[in-house]
Amino acid sequence: DFVMANPPFNVDGVDTKKVEGQVDEAGRLPFGLPGTNAKTGAISNANSLWVQYFYSYLNDTGRAGFVMASSASDAGNKDRDIRQKLVETGHVDVMVSIGPKFFYTRSLPCTLWFFDKGKPRVLHNTVLMLDARSVYHVVSARSHVFTEEQLANLNAIVWLYRDQTPKFLALLASY
Repeated sequence: DFVMANPPFNVDGVDTKKVEGQVDEAGRLPFGLPGTNAKTGAISNANSLWVQYFYSYLNDTGRAGFVMASSASDAGNKDRDIRQKLVETGHVDVMVSIGPKFFYTRSLPCTLWFFDKGKPRVLHNTVLMLDARSVYHVVSARSHVFTEEQLANLNAIVWLYRDQTPKFLALLASY
């Protein structure tokens, strides 16, 4: 099975006391707490909480995809440490940067994250990173989408990375 989610971006002021008990290797926060606000002690950005929640809910072969603010991919300090630990698991499969205007409620650019705990061992030290920020079709001044052809081409890149040659060849045959 595959799960796709779109959590709220950049939530701040999360009460640290409410999530501290979730920090341990078998818990919902296996890679630790994100950074906190020095004055309030509250978690300053919940993006790393969401990332860890999605990861921790997967079974041994589980897969998930989710949308995150682009800042979740390059935040520093404790968030950087969390990302490093996550990548070191070998279960981060693909990350796709997309441009703004893909969502009605947010005009920010974002990143699609894909986890795969059943990822072949030979790919554990790799993460496919796609820059699709210039890949879009303008629907209106406030809305962009991927066309079917653009999605097929992005899928083809992923299939080649995963050594899923039959899927790629079937796509070529359909052209």
